[in-house]
Amino acid sequence: MVARDLLIAILERGRFLDEAMAANGEFAALSARDRGFARLIAVTVLRRLGQIDALLAHCIARPLPRKEEEARAALRMGAAQLLFLDTPAHAAVGETVATVPPHVRGLVNAVLRRLGREGAEGIAGQDAARLNCPDWLWQSWTAAYDEAGARAIAEAHLAEPPLDLTLRDPATAADWATRLGGQALPGGTLRLTGAGAVPELAGFAEGAWWIQDRAATLPARLLGGVAGQRIVDLCAAPGGKTLQLAAAGARVMAVEASEQRLQRVTENLARTGLQAETVAADGRVWRPDTPVDAVLLDAPCSGTGAIRRHPDIQRIKGPEDPVRMAAVQDALLDAAIQMVRPGGRIVFCTCSLQPEEGPDRIAALLARGAPVRRIPIAAGELPGLAEAATAEGDLRTLPGMAAAEGGLDGFYAVRLERL
Repeated sequence: MVARDLLIAILERGRFLDEAMAANGEFAALSARDRGFARLIAVTVLRRLGQIDALLAHCIARPLPRKEEEARAALRMGAAQLLFLDTPAHAAVGETVATVPPHVRGLVNAVLRRLGREGAEGIAGQDAARLNCPDWLWQSWTAAYDEAGARAIAEAHLAEPPLDLTLRDPATAADWATRLGGQALPGGTLRLTGAGAVPELAGFAEGAWWIQDRAATLPARLLGGVAGQRIVDLCAAPGGKTLQLAAAGARVMAVEASEQRLQRVTENLARTGLQAETVAADGRVWRPDTPVDAVLLDAPCSGTGAIRRHPDIQRIKGPEDPVRMAAVQDALLDAAIQMVRPGGRIVFCTCSLQPEEGPDRIAALLARGAPVRRIPIAAGELPGLAEAATAEGDLRTLPGMAAAEGGLDGFYAVRLERL
């Protein structure tokens, strides 16, 4: 019932998964184990929606009416359990049928039993990467990265990603790898697989580490040595980059427009014992009292680079979102330039795979004569990820990179100097 309601909230109402879970009282009342399973069902449907819907369409003569959202969500939920989660058929069918109104129980029962018999053969004949990727994203990624690149991205989105941690003290990486059973990656990220409940892991309570995808650690490192420098972390939530900079000795001002999101930064600072000034303000209009040494701008974006961790993004966002966010990113870039002293640095980044939220923004910035120049990023600055350095001197990670180690999120970053 809970997984069904989460899917209705996401796929019928356009709510993000985290919001749907937070708003669902029944979800909160479940045991930790049951919450994990409900989330797993929902995430599996979101990752495999194209395949699931294609199989359901083959089993149903006519599409369900729009109003039958409970039946539609239940069928998707049952299909995910039968075909991708290895749930015993009697449990997947029986429990799913019990969640729908009486007038559709016969239909749901019949369809799921048929999928139990024929589903495996149907999956074998599907192009999973293409079916599960929305058309607008496939077309955009094919244009930007060619068809093989688009396919590698889409395939990376089908797997549950590992958990990446950034250590407060990088020198303790080997010790924490042993204690947590993780793998220390080039660059210092500690990667865990099948970690379980995060707050119960060793080191969480004492703030020895924080969650941060390997790719998300790279932009802050592009600023080089920051000890003693005044740095603005613009659009700072949830705070991973603020923590990185503070741990490296910078005097950080963490600026975030949302007070609720800024609270997460404050909580992470308190847990880790690191220090930074937090400011609730719109970065497009806020300015520091005096120009700073550097600005790290992780700009709001469509988030398509984080689909492997947040598969709801591809079910909610559309082609209008990168276009809409471009204007916000331009305004924030202009603001960042005004915050920095001459000779100071700006790192602009987005967790987006869309060119219009990355290199296109920098091309437009330079074309309008902004007082900055690009400082090229060398492959040697990216341990284990040399392929992420672009010909233009920027950073571009793709989910299919470092696949043998578990991949990483899609990020774009550029390093600029204020003239």
